[in-house]
Amino acid sequence: MQLRAPVLLASLAAALALALTACGGHSPSLPQQTSQPVPPAVAPAPAPAPAPAYDQAAKAGQAAPAMEMHARAMVAMPPAYYLPAPAPAERERYGAIEENGVRLVAQAPVSTFSIDVDTGSYSNMRRMLNAGRVPPADAVRVEELVNYFPYDYAQPADGRPFAVHTALAPAPWHPANVLLRIGIKGKDMASGALPPANLVFLVDVSGSMNSPDKLPLLKSSLKLLVNQLRAQDRITLVTYASGTRVALAPTPGSDKTAISAAIDQLVAGGSTAGASGIALAYQAAQQSYIAGGINRVLLATDGDFNVGVTDFRQLKSMVEEKRKSGVSLSTLGFGTGNYNEQLMEQLADAGDGAYSYIDNLMEGNKVLVSEISSTLATIARDVKIQVEFNPATVKEYRLIGYENRMLAREDFNNDKVDAGDIGAGHTVTALYELTLAGQPGLVDPLRYQQAAPAPARDGELAHVKLRYKLPAASTSQLMDVIVARQAIRTLAQGDDDFRFAAAVAGFGQVLRGGKFTGDWRYADARALAQGARGADRFGYRGEFLKLVDLAQSLATASPASATGGGPAERAAR
Repeated sequence: MQLRAPVLLASLAAALALALTACGGHSPSLPQQTSQPVPPAVAPAPAPAPAPAYDQAAKAGQAAPAMEMHARAMVAMPPAYYLPAPAPAERERYGAIEENGVRLVAQAPVSTFSIDVDTGSYSNMRRMLNAGRVPPADAVRVEELVNYFPYDYAQPADGRPFAVHTALAPAPWHPANVLLRIGIKGKDMASGALPPANLVFLVDVSGSMNSPDKLPLLKSSLKLLVNQLRAQDRITLVTYASGTRVALAPTPGSDKTAISAAIDQLVAGGSTAGASGIALAYQAAQQSYIAGGINRVLLATDGDFNVGVTDFRQLKSMVEEKRKSGVSLSTLGFGTGNYNEQLMEQLADAGDGAYSYIDNLMEGNKVLVSEISSTLATIARDVKIQVEFNPATVKEYRLIGYENRMLAREDFNNDKVDAGDIGAGHTVTALYELTLAGQPGLVDPLRYQQAAPAPARDGELAHVKLRYKLPAASTSQLMDVIVARQAIRTLAQGDDDFRFAAAVAGFGQVLRGGKFTGDWRYADARALAQGARGADRFGYRGEFLKLVDLAQSLATASPASATGGGPAERAAR
């Protein structure tokens, strides 16, 4: 606690003056207070009655005994005022997000992007809400919130690695508009049927990891994964701090005692030479490379690199070069305060892996146990989506999320352009908000542009195409789906998965400020999600309802609500 210096000096001066007066001396004049006094945080207790010895001496005109004078002087001192120590500077880093805008089909009929299977934004958002903090807008990637949840899409039945499903219903926040859902379901694979795995745990043991939510949680999470390993799997443990070292040579997954013991011995200390650790981890993975198997580096850190190569672009370029070796990299984020979320998310993208944020051991179990097949086994690489909208039936469109996954139109057919990967059993969901022809849009029509003649296919809304590569292939394959206008259903007719994904997407947009959701509020998101909770086998959807309640409470209590402005306050009304 920090004592206010001006108040303390004034208190001492008053006590000294009183003491001098009691001793028959002269009290120096005190300077006038020019600033307003600070009210005490707690009302001061009433002063005790003067000591008898002091009163008798005063009546007799005599000097008070030294001890009594001291006691009276201390009684006369006003209460001390304390302020909390200043909070540490916020050093969490997030990549800037500029939300996708509304596009006119007449001017830009084609939308192209890479799929995304990351989920880290959701658990990071959950961590902040549980801590009583509204996440910054750039920490909220809506597609990662939507894709955190498993959906019951049908598996492929045609021999392909994944199936594609589309659905249409009114957008909850703009009922005159239509929400197009594109759902991808990867072929399931039991963990026991996975190919042999060559896994390198790359663990940050620098001083910044010396916190209960960092290295201790990291160690407990990795042990959950160790319990899933088989005899044909190989584990290497590489650590980095001020330097790098191989803490555990390649060890069979059946030797769980040796692997767990090596994890137990990890302690935090030193600076963070992350780039050197990445280089050593890839080297170790190459030495134990399994042809036809899973070869992956799991980087577990808070991302606070401060020694060696620390430039974000250089680190990303390093990982992009290393992925050509056939070794992928996934990231597991930990911690608060100095967390570098931008680096963690982008490194995983560059390394053909997935980004997860682990805020508690339940999340560690979700990522490394419940979803181990999708975390480790890639069934399709460089998956791209391209949607062509029909100008005769669709006036405007907006892709919800995927801002840092956008691709140029010509990238779709270019097999040299990297894109996202799909793991075994993964579900991926993308949502477009459409304004149909004849409906009022957000963009005014141009005065001098003539409308194009309507194409013959006026019963179609869109043509969805996907390109992907099989894990060992260098040439992509094409699949496509036609979206028919007659497939539009009411929101109530949609399945639970559709309504729940729409609720999460709406919530994420409101959390970011609600630029495109009008008067839709947290309460609306909660009501829609509550009615679409379904079986909720793992309890994820029930937890989401609690997070919506927290967000609404925090928005209501925010400073913006005191002034009547701000998107958070509007969302809570």
